[in-house]
Amino acid sequence: MRNALFIVAAMSVMLAPPASRGDAQKGLDAFQSGDYETALAAWQPLAEAGDAEGQFGLGQMYGNGFGVAMDDAQAIKWYGLASGQGHAEAQCKLAVMHQNGWGVPQSDAEAMKLFSLAAEQGVSEAMLALGRFYAMDYSDDYDPLLAYKWFSLAYLRGDSGASAKRDTVADSLSAEQIAAGDALILAWSEAHADLIVED
Repeated sequence: MRNALFIVAAMSVMLAPPASRGDAQKGLDAFQSGDYETALAAWQPLAEAGDAEGQFGLGQMYGNGFGVAMDDAQAIKWYGLASGQGHAEAQCKLAVMHQNGWGVPQSDAEAMKLFSLAAEQGVSEAMLALGRFYAMDYSDDYDPLLAYKWFSLAYLRGDSGASAKRDTVADSLSAEQIAAGDALILAWSEAHADLIVED
């Protein structure tokens, strides 16, 4: 009898409709229009069911106090769950929280790890963060070649302001270093051609 009940329960879970992409979009549309009550109503059940978009949405709400009381612990929770599923923007936002010590101990190492994961998925905000990190000449991790690479890639992702940062870094590089940086950019661009914004 227990086996029969288990099979019926398992079948009902398998036949239940998956978290609706329409619900996630409904939450996003509401969020972007400032209707946080509707966004919360759409995202909360999705997030609790394990949907990364819903989790990211709740992270944004709690991380910024949009429609809910600002709560770093809740933001960390929801960003962390979405990040664990590979959600690039959640990884980037979680990195910002680690970088600033919001709700977690401040950790540049953890921030850079998360920024790197997000940047590899094409998040220009994460690319800019990496560029700034590697451009700090007082840091032990100073690497103008990597700063040049990430600023250039942020520009290729459509961030027009990144070109000035790239050019500033390029002024400190030799022609050989720029050629090496351009080779890194080309390799990344070829491997991620779908993420490059065409002019």
